[in-house]
Order: sequence, then structure tokens, then C-alpha cells
Amino acid sequence: MSAPVGHPTPPLLRRGMIRASAPGRCGLVGNPTDGYGGTVISSSIAERAVVEITPADDIVLEICGHRENIGGRQDLALNGTYADVAKAVFTMFDSAITERKFHLKATTDVPFEAGLSGSTAMLVAILGSTLQMLGISLNPYQVAETARHIELNIMNVVCGYQDHYMTVFGGLNYMDFRDKDPKGTSNPVFATVENLEPYLNGSLPLLLAGTGVQRNSGSVHKGLRERWLEGEPAVVDGYLHIARLAREAKQAMLAGDWDCVGVAMNENHAIQRDLGGSGEVNEALIRVALDSGALGAKLAGAGKGGTIIAVHEDLDYLSGRLLEAGAARVIKVAPSEGLIVELQA
Repeated sequence: MSAPVGHPTPPLLRRGMIRASAPGRCGLVGNPTDGYGGTVISSSIAERAVVEITPADDIVLEICGHRENIGGRQDLALNGTYADVAKAVFTMFDSAITERKFHLKATTDVPFEAGLSGSTAMLVAILGSTLQMLGISLNPYQVAETARHIELNIMNVVCGYQDHYMTVFGGLNYMDFRDKDPKGTSNPVFATVENLEPYLNGSLPLLLAGTGVQRNSGSVHKGLRERWLEGEPAVVDGYLHIARLAREAKQAMLAGDWDCVGVAMNENHAIQRDLGGSGEVNEALIRVALDSGALGAKLAGAGKGGTIIAVHEDLDYLSGRLLEAGAARVIKVAPSEGLIVELQA
């Protein structure tokens, strides 16, 4: 983030434009334990959500081609459109619509409901631009926690913390969520975020393959979350194991041991699959990846649809095999910067 930490700054948007962007992300090892006090290694991707706010005579939201006018608080009710992400942010920061007039335009390269945090990237970009507009200065940890609060408590999406921290911080991160309450608290413990990218040699041998099946991750997590809260041993013990795999994979990744990372990815996926957190379309692409020589393959995000991630020494070869097998898209993982907020003349 570009804004300083510590205290409110004078309101902006008297003239000019605010531009903000945030990346999608993919979970390498450890997901979905970010919602259960676990540990995750995750990478941002080059694809981003972009938001532009310009002064205007009335409030207009234009998000991914969907357009709505906002006349006041009465127009912030969520109605299942793309505008809900912005409405949720303005529900928490309603002075944005009671004290200012603007045109908000948002686009994204990150597919929605594909397990790559597309909706969260959009939320974080809108949140970042809104904070800039209001002159509110928050540090990145506070921004991530605020975004998670909005998604969980205003949008009613069951979610962990990985998406919000990754879209704010960007990079290739080892994140520890121990002592974080999955229900959320008014005074949350911040996650530990370590950027691993500076210590790696070369590009990441990681490829994403989209199934083309859209899936709301909240619907995937809900059943498993309830089982975890009820203390079901298979879920509790399984997630403790997955979290340990992420901590072990950190050491392997820093040593350049991608074989060991692949083993951790496979074991991570096997546990989540056996708990019911995967689906046929995911499993089909994972089998193709492994049969094509991938060292490891697993879900990158939402289960029963979405996107898989695989580690392979020849990404071009693997791309071809996965596309032949019906993958809707393939993306080479390239970590990118987190939330960027700029004020342009």
C-alpha cells in the first residue's frame, strides 16, 4: 500500500482519479487451514482487479460491465450482482456515499469463482481506493483484516484469511494463522507473513489450470467449517496435518527441493479430497498433471470446481497436456505486488 500508517489524512478526491489494483492468489500448500488457525504457503499471480474512482455529479458503480446508481444508504442492499462487492465496502464506510459523489469503474483479469480469490481481489482494490478517498490510513494488516470482516460479516461468505492477506500483501508468502479465531474478533491477532520470493532461485515451476466450473468457495467451506467447529476428529486432525505440511514445505522450498514440495502438495490434497473438499473435475485435471510428470498437484482454492496447481519442470509441456484434457485456461504462476493505490492527476 502507498498510504502511510498511523493517523487519518485529509480527504482526497477533490480532483483527479484514484486508481487501485490487487492480485489474485493461489494456494501452494496448507490451504484451507488459513480459516482454522493453520499455516499456508501462497503466491499472488500477475492477474489483477483494477478500480478507478473519479469525481462526478452522482454516484455510479460500473463493475465488470454491470452498472448501478447509488442514491444513498437505501441502495446498498446486496442483490447478487457484481456491485455487491462495492456495496459491502460502502456499508462499512458509508461516508463515502453520503459525503462524496463519484464514478467507480472496476475490471478484472482474475476469474471470479475459480479458486483464485477474484472476488476478494476486487473487494480489496475497492477498499483500498475507498480508504484513500476518505483519507483513512490503515497498515496492510489492518486492511487485510478489514477486508475479511466485510466479506464474512457483510457479504456472509464463509472464508479464511489467506485471500485477504495475499491480495493485500502480494508476493510468495509463508503465512501463519495460529491463534486466529475462525469466527473473527473485534481485536484480531494479526497473521505472520513472510515473503519467501527473495530467497528462491529462478522462476517458480508452478502452473495453474482452470476447470471452467464456477464455484462459490463459501459454499465449499461451510460444511467443513461446521464439522471443524463441532470437533470432528477427521477434520481437526486432518487440518493440523495440512498445516504441518506447509511448515515443512517452507524449508523444502527455500532449499530448492521441489520434489519434497510436490510430495507435500499431494498429501495436502489427499487429506482435503478424503474430507469431501474436491470434485470430479478437479480430480480429472490432477490425474492428467500427475500422469504428465508433475511432482505434485492439488487444489489452488475452492473445491469441486475452480483451479488446480501443479509443480512441473516443463510448464509448456504440462500446459499442452492440460489444455488437451479440457482445461479452460492455464496460467504460469508469477508472484506480483499486492494492493497498489495511486492518486493520479
